[in-house]
Amino acid sequence: MSMKKGLGLFASLACFALATVGPAKADKLDDIIASGKLRCAAVLDFPPMGSRNAANEPIGFDVDYCNDLAKALGVKAEIVETPFPDRIPALVSGRVDVGVASTSDTLERAKTVGFSIPYFAFQMVILTKDGLGLATYDQLKGRKTGSVSGTFEALALEADVKKWADAKGSFRGYQTQADVFLALSQGQIEATVVTSTVAAAIIKEGKYKGFVMTGTAPYVTDYVSLIALRQDQGFINYLNLFVNQQVRTGRYKELWDKWVGLGDAPNLTVPGVYR
Repeated sequence: MSMKKGLGLFASLACFALATVGPAKADKLDDIIASGKLRCAAVLDFPPMGSRNAANEPIGFDVDYCNDLAKALGVKAEIVETPFPDRIPALVSGRVDVGVASTSDTLERAKTVGFSIPYFAFQMVILTKDGLGLATYDQLKGRKTGSVSGTFEALALEADVKKWADAKGSFRGYQTQADVFLALSQGQIEATVVTSTVAAAIIKEGKYKGFVMTGTAPYVTDYVSLIALRQDQGFINYLNLFVNQQVRTGRYKELWDKWVGLGDAPNLTVPGVYR
């Protein structure tokens, strides 16, 4: 083959390679900054993480966290109210850019979405009504229970109800936390398992008479993360650094004191794994 023909063939192959590669896809981080807006999925029936004030405005730990993230990016925050079961669908369908919605970092969910390092950690307790005699987790055996479908605590509680195999016992899944509270107040269920933060908030609110927080549930610590599309690794890297900054600047503790205020903010590291 002559040099002239060789150069011609090389040029043709180069053009073909460029054509097949196509234009480079912009990173999600760049897209958000260019749009001037950050759309955050947030659950607003899950105080103190998310709820609405008397003026119907979104408030809570997760809402402030979204606002902090938007400020760091130099864009405007938009809170998109998203029920628990719709958090991942809202992200995958493109209705939101990020989930700031107390999402447990399970391996099953990680097959669909990407997780940041944990930004919050929950301990689980029993929420029941005074006089039902449900002081410990073992006493839930043979009782009517329920929780929000698909959540960490719902999966754990439903599994135990099946394991107990008591004919009198039952588990029922609900769409929202508000539905669970209503069911408990009306006697449709006798107990639920929720985070200590939610239990304390709903009891303090006083909307449902007779609600009491009793024993702890023997579950592992529920670490929750910010979620983004799995392929947006550049954005996930940014979220990891953002969470890191929130902790080391003291902002995480500020938000804990503001919205929870019960003891010390939980440690976000896993002993023996990372610190």
